[in-house]
Amino acid sequence: MTEKRLIVTCMKNEAPYILEWVAYHRAIGFTDFLVFTNDCDDGTVEVLDTLQKHGVLTRRDNPYLEMSGDHNPQKGALRFAEDLDQVQQADWVMVTDVDEFVNIHVGDGTLDALFGAVGEVDVVSMQWRLFGNADVDGFRDSFVTEQFSMCAPEFCPNPIQAWAVKSLFSMQGGHKVGKFTRLGVHRPANPGEDAGDITWVDGCGRPVLDKFIDSGWRFGTHSAGYGLVTLNHYACRSAESFAVKRDRGRVNHVDREQGLAYWLRMNFNMERDDSIRRMIPAARVEYDRLLGLRGMKTRQTEALRAHRGKIRDLLARPDMQAFHAEITSPRMRLMSRHLNLLNREIMTEGPALIPDRILDRIAQIPDLLAG
Repeated sequence: MTEKRLIVTCMKNEAPYILEWVAYHRAIGFTDFLVFTNDCDDGTVEVLDTLQKHGVLTRRDNPYLEMSGDHNPQKGALRFAEDLDQVQQADWVMVTDVDEFVNIHVGDGTLDALFGAVGEVDVVSMQWRLFGNADVDGFRDSFVTEQFSMCAPEFCPNPIQAWAVKSLFSMQGGHKVGKFTRLGVHRPANPGEDAGDITWVDGCGRPVLDKFIDSGWRFGTHSAGYGLVTLNHYACRSAESFAVKRDRGRVNHVDREQGLAYWLRMNFNMERDDSIRRMIPAARVEYDRLLGLRGMKTRQTEALRAHRGKIRDLLARPDMQAFHAEITSPRMRLMSRHLNLLNREIMTEGPALIPDRILDRIAQIPDLLAG
């Protein structure tokens, strides 16, 4: 019997990007998808419902507003998902987002190869590698994994998000979530008191620290590394699409604006990593198959039209024009090549805190993306 390998995710206004993301993760070995949506107006629901009609995934309205407790959209969805048969009957579960791609470096790049490399484990936590926009301004209808190859360096202790993790975990263990009692955004939470030994490895296949098993959402220098698997995080994409993302808001930290500070700390263009491209041919085959499903091409065309229309409407506003001009300015592009020179305070508060002396010094360094 084929193992059920399930991704649980939340989406709001991600229509143009869904098909590639689903196709890619099906190509590497995920079998099931559970997607929660709320307040979408760009064709996201229509794309997902068409895929659901063909048995590719399951979409549900996010029930977080109807639940007791003060839940944000993502955590509310996860609380609801814990008790669903689709989650309980899965063999492996991962909570991840549509701008995150599991990039496996061993064997043929599939989950089977990763499981073969790590052996019998309960959890594999893979850390983000932050991918920048590579100076791509305008939205293009092509694979994210093809367009954006510039990223953070492997050793990148700042910002704190650089080594955040997402986790793939077994549902075997006698508790609601395998050997744990809760689904979490970054990892399964609350180890069961009678769960026994928990075998938990990092992206290099090494055991994580004992303290991380109890709590934690990011790695430190002990567990940092991308030897077996990376989670490519395309938080920015093109500058135009980021304007849409900013307007949409967040599903987890809903009270935090995705403004200049967010762009500064997530838009790394310091090194090039093309390793995920070896999986694009397999993803393309699955993408073309999905696009050929009845009604799917129409939905995808409508999604692209809606995204371009939203960009046009947003950039007609003076505030968004100013924001777009700032994130595409020579100053911000320059900083994206040298973010390792900035401290955590600047990463948190934004580019206004960058001293002129640092900008003057950086201006003397050759441009990594020139030519």
